[in-house]
Amino acid sequence: MDKRRVSFALYRVLAYVTGVFLLGLTFVAMPAKYLVGETARFSLTAAPQGWEQWFGPESPLMLFIAMPHGYIYMVYVFAVLWVALDRRWSAARTLGVALAGTVPVVGFVVEHRVVRSEQAKERAADERAQEPATAG
Repeated sequence: MDKRRVSFALYRVLAYVTGVFLLGLTFVAMPAKYLVGETARFSLTAAPQGWEQWFGPESPLMLFIAMPHGYIYMVYVFAVLWVALDRRWSAARTLGVALAGTVPVVGFVVEHRVVRSEQAKERAADERAQEPATAG
């Protein structure tokens, strides 16, 4: 298997996993910790009856969502660096793709655009490689 394909496949998987965990962190874990429950810092509403242990400053959702997100994001950054070195991306592009994993939904959009541009480059390289064979 080609090293470039492995690194790119890993990047794609980690982009989606990081994006899903970031959405969970942003729209589930953080609101549960800071916005819901009697002891929450900015309490907007009481926790549903029987579910109080899931809300407030000691919310276990932070353990199940925030902690894995941090570790997954670190692996995502290493995958981005691996792809960037293999494909000779500029520093600006590498930094942009790495930071896309910090803004909800943007990571999905950037991943889609990166895949589209890389596939176009591969098609162009394949066409250039086949031209001399058909011309002769």
